[in-house]
Amino acid sequence: MPEMPSLGAPSKSSTPIIPVVIAATVAGLALGGLFWIRQAPSTVEAAPVPQAAEPSAVEPTPVAAVPGVEQAPAQPGSTPVVAAPVAVAPAVPGMKAFTVTITGPLESAIVNSEGKEVGTALTQVVNRSLVWWLRVPQDLVKGDTLSVVYETRDHQEPMVHAVRFTSGKLGKTFESYRFKADGDAFAHFYQADGSALEERLVDSPVEGYEQITSLLRDGRKHKGVDFKTPVGTSVKSTFDAVVERKNWNFRGNGNSVELREVGGQGRTAMFLHLSELPKTLVPGQRIKRGEVFAKSGNTGHSFAPHLHYQLMKNDNPIDPFDSQATSREKLATTQVAAFEKQMGEFKALFPASGVAAAATR
Repeated sequence: MPEMPSLGAPSKSSTPIIPVVIAATVAGLALGGLFWIRQAPSTVEAAPVPQAAEPSAVEPTPVAAVPGVEQAPAQPGSTPVVAAPVAVAPAVPGMKAFTVTITGPLESAIVNSEGKEVGTALTQVVNRSLVWWLRVPQDLVKGDTLSVVYETRDHQEPMVHAVRFTSGKLGKTFESYRFKADGDAFAHFYQADGSALEERLVDSPVEGYEQITSLLRDGRKHKGVDFKTPVGTSVKSTFDAVVERKNWNFRGNGNSVELREVGGQGRTAMFLHLSELPKTLVPGQRIKRGEVFAKSGNTGHSFAPHLHYQLMKNDNPIDPFDSQATSREKLATTQVAAFEKQMGEFKALFPASGVAAAATR
């Protein structure tokens, strides 16, 4: 390849070199000085132009499609919005409220409204109210409406304060509100008439518990009833029994005891995730109904303090709420006024569309 000529090669013209160079230099300096004066920045720095905010490190949760719910066509730069959920920003700090119309799975409706990060756990908490009114998902039908008031908490499941559900199949609107009565260790859910949402076992394995977080009827295929209760709560036998065994499959059950009913219906009862067992408790030992024999805990395959109570007959799990006597408490007369005041505050947080939907049923 031939060598490229160098830039600025000497000209073969007879024009004197030195005068030309001097003239060109003077002209260049004059023009450069004029340009510099016009372009020089002010001595006061201009404020920086605000930059667009960096995108969050957490990707926005995509809205899952729900059968029967039409979605608006996505515009460039916009997020698809599901038409069914209606949400408002409550005036109470930290509280959130929404109303959804059921057109498919319950979890899909809640996740579409509140996002997957919150919605999945929130569905489980809401379901704890619904299971006392209807069978989930069998009794859910298209067009049912659900309104919820809740708040999120760091490293904990969402706390639900109020639930209203209008059932097309049952033709009824159900309501429950979280309320702590004077003298009670925990807040509990009560229905609009002041009756407790949850039934109670007359011969309960624990007395001081906050909430039942799992039932055989809740659709999770759980074989027992989970009582949310602090570590160290007294655990009692629910019938006259004999100790059958203890601490089997410790990795899953933790400290555990199985009692075999004496007489009666031939049932056995398992108590799992106990904090500790007395060394004096041995197989063959007699335990009377209502006798305290252990303390609740959080051992084995357990993610939070609770008691797992499992009732069996002929090697099959049975529902204690079908096999044992139950009752439903009601607020004391002295607590009604305070409850109704708080209930009214929660009702005011429900989106208006949820109230309208309930009123039309």
